[in-house]
Amino acid sequence: MVPDRIVADPSIMLGAPTIRGTRVTVAAILGQLAAGSSVDDVLADYPSLTRDDLYAALAFAAECLPGERSLVLT
Repeated sequence: MVPDRIVADPSIMLGAPTIRGTRVTVAAILGQLAAGSSVDDVLADYPSLTRDDLYAALAFAAECLPGERSLVLT
């Protein structure tokens, strides 16, 4: 279960999942990590975030994936 750190409020970032109390989206965090940024790099870019916020974003993504369609990579 994702902690209460992730929220989706239609009045913030058009309802995209964000870290509570910020306008930092889960997608922005995942995008930086996927591009090769380290956790410390992301924390430096977003000083209001904590390491636990980043782990919550990853947990949120992991919880969402099982319901998504499968991709066949060739």
